[in-house]
Amino acid sequence: MQRLVLTLSLLMAATSAFAQNSLVVEAPDLALTGIPFELTVRVVDADGRALPSPEAAPRISGLSRGRFDGLTISDAVLSEGGNHRLDVRLGDLSATKEVRVIPGVLSILPPLLAIGLALVFRQVIVSLFAGIWLAATFIYDYNIVTGFFTTLTRFVIDAVTTKSQAQIVVFSFLFGGMVGVITRNGGARGIAELITRYAKDARGAQVSTMVMAIVIFFDDYANVLVRGNLMRPITDKLRVSREKLAFLVDTGAASVASTVLVSTWIGYEVGLIDQGLAIIGSSEDAYTMFIRTIPYRFYPLLALVFAFAIGFSDRDFGPMLKAERRARFEGKVMRDGAEPATETLDDDTDVDQPGSWVNGLAPILTILVVGLAGIYMTGRDALAPGTPATLSNIVSGSDSYEALLWASLSGCLVAIVLAVARRVLSVTEAFGAWIAGLKSMMMAIVILVLSWSIGAATTELHAADYLVQILEGALNPAWLPAMTFVIAAAMAFSTGSSWATMAIMMPLVIPLSSALSISAGLGADRVDTILVGVISSVLAGSVFGDHCSPISDTTILSSMASATDHIDHVRTQLPYALLVAVVGILVGDIPTAYGFSPWLSLLIGSVILIAVLFVYGKPVGAPKGEPA
Repeated sequence: MQRLVLTLSLLMAATSAFAQNSLVVEAPDLALTGIPFELTVRVVDADGRALPSPEAAPRISGLSRGRFDGLTISDAVLSEGGNHRLDVRLGDLSATKEVRVIPGVLSILPPLLAIGLALVFRQVIVSLFAGIWLAATFIYDYNIVTGFFTTLTRFVIDAVTTKSQAQIVVFSFLFGGMVGVITRNGGARGIAELITRYAKDARGAQVSTMVMAIVIFFDDYANVLVRGNLMRPITDKLRVSREKLAFLVDTGAASVASTVLVSTWIGYEVGLIDQGLAIIGSSEDAYTMFIRTIPYRFYPLLALVFAFAIGFSDRDFGPMLKAERRARFEGKVMRDGAEPATETLDDDTDVDQPGSWVNGLAPILTILVVGLAGIYMTGRDALAPGTPATLSNIVSGSDSYEALLWASLSGCLVAIVLAVARRVLSVTEAFGAWIAGLKSMMMAIVILVLSWSIGAATTELHAADYLVQILEGALNPAWLPAMTFVIAAAMAFSTGSSWATMAIMMPLVIPLSSALSISAGLGADRVDTILVGVISSVLAGSVFGDHCSPISDTTILSSMASATDHIDHVRTQLPYALLVAVVGILVGDIPTAYGFSPWLSLLIGSVILIAVLFVYGKPVGAPKGEPA
């Protein structure tokens, strides 16, 4: 009897509570004409708690099309623009949802505007801001004034208040500060001077220049300025042309800085990857994804192999061979009538400061050791009970952002303590160099924040969904990595900025790759492979285009640091860069999208490049009359 009374009481309470239930309709506030979106209906109680889904499907009026899956419509469509009111009914419950619909083509105008302005004015910050402003204008009912202010108050603020993105900003600043100290305290020069002791002939000078590129991996600008200025008198003495020096300096800088585990590039690249993964709802750690893309970076890795092969073999072809033979046999490191670029920028290097490799190597090793230890510790602590403590499980579960923060802070501390303790710099000078290093990262941080902002804005405009709708069925997803490389290369070549190219392309191609691969019915492994390939193609294509561009900052700096004619540098470097890029696409980007091993691609590509060098290249020391 007591059990029956209790049951009846519960039923009466449930009936009373049901009367206070309501429907909640979840749908985007903005949709595109003819582009499917997801609409979900939930039943909640008076306290907002979700109740079990009823078996009956809701009735929704106002949609052009929609397919029910429980209480979710996975491909809801509105065919006409304007403001739409969706009326939802489920039994005695009802709710409404307002959705504004705009033409689909408007969704891709903001990134296209950013690209166009970057090509015309070569001002990436202005271009990105204009793209965000246009996107915000579309989002806020075509109100230009509201769009202008929400560019800052919503999109930019949201970008810098997300924890992972704030961590990336702080890491980048700290790493820049450390680079500022070890540049000023003679650490970078000390490492370079240690290596140049082995430059006894032209071959040794070229190989030493490339070895220095790997050792000074932490920053591309420091890489260019230190190697160019230090090696120039040595290569001049050993009759290596200024064009060859500029090629080696330029090839080694971004190729190394963009692919190593820690550098001034890493925070920027990881930040862009993190944003793209968030767009597609991936839970994979962005730094882990960055590491996975390294063997797929065919252009920068093969460019390094090719440059080393040229140095070891002392062979060249094309205009570079003519330049090298002119230097070797005529003693002219520059052609007659050349106008050498001169270094006019402050590289924060005190020329009177003696070099010390300890000042440079100790902070770098500290970052590597602390970073790896941090990844291990955070990954080990994150393991669920019963999970095997394998290296892959530890790395995948680690908090890489936290580990990088520990590493960069430790590197700053060691660099400053060493400089002061060894009386290389005073405390004031050390912190002045550290602040200068922070300032050097400001432009990169501004671009990164604006990139996050335009990515968020284009996501809200469903730009990737619109592109998928256009390309679905017309493009094999396996061709996306190669196409992405070509587009990124063309944009970076035209703008002279690899970072601007990455910033604009990454939030577009990551969701495009994921959506096209899934819609094509590919398995999870193939979807993941193409995604990794696309991300790496953005990064590699940006480096290639920047490497070849006559208006690129690193290309210009290479000419300056090597004191060579800028046009001669571009003219002699271009055939080598194009050869490496073509080989990278043919043996790397295309076959790996079908599942071929990237390591085998790198091996085959290296063999091909070396074979081309020995078949078509000529020894520089051969008689002058031999054709180039």
